Amino acid sequence: MSLFHHGAQRASRRQRFIPGIVILGLAAVFAVGAMASHPSTTQAAGKKVVIVVGPAGSSTDKYRSTGDSLASQARSYGASVYKLYSPYATWSRVRSYSQGANILIYLGHGNGWPSPYGPYQPYTKDGMGLNSSYGNGNSNVKYWGEYYISRYINLAPNAVVILNHLCYASGNNEWGQGNPTKSTAIKRVDNYGAGFLRANAKAVFADGTASVNYILYGLFKTNRTMLDIFYSSSASAYSYRFSFRSNRTTWATAAMDPSSPGRYYHSLIGSVYMTASKWRS
Repeated sequence: MSLFHHGAQRASRRQRFIPGIVILGLAAVFAVGAMASHPSTTQAAGKKVVIVVGPAGSSTDKYRSTGDSLASQARSYGASVYKLYSPYATWSRVRSYSQGANILIYLGHGNGWPSPYGPYQPYTKDGMGLNSSYGNGNSNVKYWGEYYISRYINLAPNAVVILNHLCYASGNNEWGQGNPTKSTAIKRVDNYGAGFLRANAKAVFADGTASVNYILYGLFKTNRTMLDIFYSSSASAYSYRFSFRSNRTTWATAAMDPSSPGRYYHSLIGSVYMTASKWRS
């Protein structure tokens, strides 16, 4: 099952749905492309962007710097930006500020499933690693899993979630732990997206290593689909890409684009043909 023709060249990016989903016609693709550089500035203005940087030890400063860059970019498009950074990124603050967010960006530690740290339970897996207490450094991590994300956060309709530099979220292993099997990587992407999709998100992007500035540009400044935005990343490899239907979320489809066999750092799950114009509306 594929969202595209296997072996398609990078320049063509010919994509289609898996069986049972409507195939996009070339005319529609060209029509979207013709409008891509002229999104409504009125729709783009005032979107709520929440950026969370969890406690990540020595990496926290780097993630805060990345968050600042994303915040500046989003503000340049007219968005209202709220930054919740370690050591002040507690669950109570993140929960409060995330309500009604059009974009939720999280940088920090990931705690996904499958992993070596069993057994599975939804209270710590597939969510965010936040400060266990307010103002007490960048190593006091407490994981708030999909149970809390899905029950206590209510994002805006058609919201987009961006997970950056996490372990597990895009299918990857922890650093230094080798490469996962394809089946394990698929389960991780499916599981990590599930709680956020139940919290009203329509698309969950995960990039383990690359910048995610291209996602903000695609959402605010084009009329591309989520799938086209996903493949607009400079880190897109294409050679080993594949797709699958979600087992966790009945309506969702996922695309994964490993940089090489076993290296799963780039994924998308949700309503992959939702357009940026629909997100802005």
